[in-house]
Amino acid sequence: MAKAKYLEIADAIIHQIDIGHYHEGHKLPAHRALAEEYSTTAVTVAKAYSYLAEQGHIESFVGRGSFVKSRSTLKQAIQSQLVEDEWNFSILQPCLGSAMEQIHNAMSQCFREALKPELFGYIENTGCSAHKQAGMKWLQQSSGLQIRSAEHVLLTNGAQHALSTLIELYSKPGDSIAVEAQTYPGILSIINMLGRTAVGVELDEQGMSPSHLQAVCAQHQPSLVVIVPSHQNPTTRTLSLERRKAIASVIQRHHTWLVEDDIYSFLNTEVIAPITNFIPEKSFYISSLSKAISPGLRTGFVKAPQSQVDKLAAHIRSMVWLASPMTFEVAAQLISSGVAFELAKDQKKIAEQRQVIARTILEGERLESQYNSFHIWLTLPEHVNTDEFVNTAKERGMFLSNGRFFCYNESYSQSIRLSLMSIPDQTHFEIGLRHLKTLLDQYQSSI
Repeated sequence: MAKAKYLEIADAIIHQIDIGHYHEGHKLPAHRALAEEYSTTAVTVAKAYSYLAEQGHIESFVGRGSFVKSRSTLKQAIQSQLVEDEWNFSILQPCLGSAMEQIHNAMSQCFREALKPELFGYIENTGCSAHKQAGMKWLQQSSGLQIRSAEHVLLTNGAQHALSTLIELYSKPGDSIAVEAQTYPGILSIINMLGRTAVGVELDEQGMSPSHLQAVCAQHQPSLVVIVPSHQNPTTRTLSLERRKAIASVIQRHHTWLVEDDIYSFLNTEVIAPITNFIPEKSFYISSLSKAISPGLRTGFVKAPQSQVDKLAAHIRSMVWLASPMTFEVAAQLISSGVAFELAKDQKKIAEQRQVIARTILEGERLESQYNSFHIWLTLPEHVNTDEFVNTAKERGMFLSNGRFFCYNESYSQSIRLSLMSIPDQTHFEIGLRHLKTLLDQYQSSI
């Protein structure tokens, strides 16, 4: 059955929005003008506009017209759809292949071997003790975190839930939150939605600058400092042990909390002590299985200072009561059996292979990465407009993350973030990279 005319028009407008031809705030054509273009009636166009408004794409005002509605920065920077004839280089996740079978086996085993009443009811203290024990094992072995008791571990629905919980609880509307000058859009989205203000801390070749953090703390007195110390998103930089100690020293001198989001620590060649180890009484440490195994498990672990465990647990209980015990049962099974660590090693190996492929295909381009990072921070030639390049790539089926979405103040960036892991099939991945290289060469030859 043919699609209704108004839906065809709506789909065409959505496409124009997606590729950037209709930008945020753009005024759409009048009903009669668009009706002529599509050989239909103004009534049909009005129906299309009404549908687009219901779906949240546009907003209409009597006497003024219809305009493209503002869209989530996070949604623009990170797109999760996987379409066979497209290449999604925008989302950082594990390369899901053989891991899915092992996760499925762990799920089957968990719910086949024993019926545990605690998995189906309410649990005090934000989760089962066995799940916290598994979390402690993951934190210790994947990152070298020093932790004396599993009671210091709280369970969340992934790292993003942990971040939003900590920002909401340990700051108030209007407060400053110090972040890396280029950082993960999910952090910025939380800060903006909760009415806080992000303050950028400059990065050097190692990562966050201790001297600039000192200046930011002195001037803005941030409630929290959020940092990604390993394979930083988007720059891929990893803080050395000396740099981590320097950051800890700055935090120690100021009335602020550290939130150490270390979800990529499993990629480090050698264990590097977390910043939290040096200031355990002033730091919250976050990890999860989302990058190492699967984001679908939604299993996050927070190591809290002993003085804050009860306060944080009470807040989690008030907001969501507890993270799903069923998914944590699967996570605990994977961790205790050692499968989780093997899967993490497999992802690290795939990342190493794809970095080699990417560096070979993109030879001559200005890019920054570590040899086992999940992504690349690619700087475009100076004459290339990043917004235009990203939109053109999207028209050709390549989804890239515009660097400006990683800037704490959304300033223009000459860079893009390129994920190497979200395309499962390696041949399809290589084809996508070659298409990207062709586009880069075309822009370079247009000088």
